[in-house]
Amino acid sequence: MASGEAVISRLPDQAESRKASLQGATSVYDLLTISMARRGQYGMLSECLERAMKFSFNEFHLWHQLGLSLMAAGKGVGAVSVFKECARMRPEDPSLPLLAAKVCIGQLHWFEEAEALSRSVASMGEEAGELLPRAYLSLGLCCSLQASDATLRVDRDEFNKKALQALSKAHSLDPLDAQIAMYLALQLALVRQVSAAIESLQAALSLLGDDLHSLHLLTLLLSAQKHHRHALDTLGLALSQHPGNFNLLFTKVKLEEAVFGPTAALRTCEEMLQQWLSLFQSSINVVNECISGSLYLPIIRCVPTMVTVQKAPTVSISHPFTGSLSPSSVAVSRLEAALSEVSDLSSGRRQGPTYIWTTLECIWLQAGELFMADGRLKEAQFCIAEAIALSPNSYSVLLQRGRLAELRGQLDDAKGLYDEALAIHPTGERTLGLLLVKTERTHLGEKVLRDAVQVHSTSHEAWSGLGEALQSRGSSQASDCFLTALELEASCPIRPFTIIPREL
Repeated sequence: MASGEAVISRLPDQAESRKASLQGATSVYDLLTISMARRGQYGMLSECLERAMKFSFNEFHLWHQLGLSLMAAGKGVGAVSVFKECARMRPEDPSLPLLAAKVCIGQLHWFEEAEALSRSVASMGEEAGELLPRAYLSLGLCCSLQASDATLRVDRDEFNKKALQALSKAHSLDPLDAQIAMYLALQLALVRQVSAAIESLQAALSLLGDDLHSLHLLTLLLSAQKHHRHALDTLGLALSQHPGNFNLLFTKVKLEEAVFGPTAALRTCEEMLQQWLSLFQSSINVVNECISGSLYLPIIRCVPTMVTVQKAPTVSISHPFTGSLSPSSVAVSRLEAALSEVSDLSSGRRQGPTYIWTTLECIWLQAGELFMADGRLKEAQFCIAEAIALSPNSYSVLLQRGRLAELRGQLDDAKGLYDEALAIHPTGERTLGLLLVKTERTHLGEKVLRDAVQVHSTSHEAWSGLGEALQSRGSSQASDCFLTALELEASCPIRPFTIIPREL
């Protein structure tokens, strides 16, 4: 009704009618926003507000409401465009470019665009007021994320340097902001300045002692110092305050494997599967007809010391929630989605948000990895089969299949699977390189491993593998590679620091 009876004429004699019409429409849309936002119907709200744009030329309030609704509905591209239009209307408001930068970082992974928006606010100086530290925080996160995605070491080092400078500036402007202190600690951890990272993190925890990401980062930093039992204690505190967080539970699995062995860690996998069921089974419908006939068999039947769970559906795992096992790009996710589209269309087993199934896939793959570490390849095959049923073309699944084939001595099959994984994402370069060296294809293995240390310069496995390749052909550079590997291993966390989400 508000948009249907709006006065859209721009003639001067219609100014009063147009103003009254706009005020009435704005009141209606404000009430509509309150009602629909309470019910989480942001998509429908954004569609309603879009219809109001025909009579809202240069009307900031409705444009701002539209941008916020698009942002909440996950329509990132539209939200960024609208916030830029809002910034044109009010260039003195620093919050508008930062809102656009938030969407660019969190939803679109447009890091260069987010960096430009953040710099525009930072260039305002004191005019940005209390948002100036947030502008430098946003700038630091953009540079940090670009460093994680960089393929050349020189670019990565430059981005890391800029990120540290921006985050240090943000912290100096607002030393009482716990989030800024935590992200400064995270950036220091990413460049392996572990002691400095702990010092900064202590400041963050003194300001906000129960923060999820700060406690998780402290756990990883303690594991990097090889204080695994202290790390487990810290993780227990984090889980007591944030029960059911799968990202924390995956870290718990890794720590338990390091301290107690794979059998103990498998019990946590059982707990994760039970928790997944209790959290998500009511919100999804799992169709009985599935590709994998063993879909409902519990993984824990493979472990006789554990309680059997009935009817545990399967799901996929690569990036639990906002964290990720590796800093993969949006392009990889889109490629995997495209590769799996046919099987998704042919099977109605999966309903509900994607992250539900991604989390389950991760649980299966983690369980498979533990079974392989325990030498129980039959059980590992079962877990991998469940992950395949969920996401057959995931690079994580392909890597796991390759490792299993390698353990079984099927080296040609393993190489083929690693090649397929590398075609999607370069995460498995070091694994393929080591296999090539193992099969006496030393020169090719050396080439692959040299590429791996360029992409993953802090990976001690890649440097150690390169040292083995050089040693096999009598090169004097092997010792330097082994020394680098030892130095990096001394500060290597139990899981990558990149699993801590970087977002505004």
